[in-house]
Amino acid sequence: MFRRFDAGEAEALADFLAGEPWPFHANATVDRAGVLDRVRDGHYDDTYWIEVGGVRAGVVRLFDLGDETPMFDLRISGRHRGRGLGRAAVRWLTDKVFTELAHVERIEATTRQDNVAMRRVLRQCGYVKEAHYRRAWPDADGTRHDSVGYAVIRPDWQSGGTTVPDFHDGD
Repeated sequence: MFRRFDAGEAEALADFLAGEPWPFHANATVDRAGVLDRVRDGHYDDTYWIEVGGVRAGVVRLFDLGDETPMFDLRISGRHRGRGLGRAAVRWLTDKVFTELAHVERIEATTRQDNVAMRRVLRQCGYVKEAHYRRAWPDADGTRHDSVGYAVIRPDWQSGGTTVPDFHDGD
């Protein structure tokens, strides 16, 4: 289901990313030539195809893997959404990062407040809401959306529990 992207597949990745809009991303449309440039620059070195029945259904890109708090970008094609692939991808990448990278203490994810499906996926995968950023996410037409930050910490991943932040600390 998850297969590492190879730079030789740059055209396929560019076609996939530029082939449809991504409504909950900072740039809803992706420039094909820009993807090819970023592949050459190593931007997609830690990217994985999500495949279902031999069909490319999505991509997950891990980044900041040298930090104690890496992040990820997840894109599921429109025709494959609503089938549990997002949840499978977040569980897979969380296990992969914590299993393979001993220095990682937490994994962060940020999404728009109105991306209800992604927020549900994050909660189902043990991620806890830690932040709410008001009017922090502009879209292509200039509309500003709230964004929310989630994270899973290594001890919670290990135990299967969740540690809720203390938001009532006097401020």
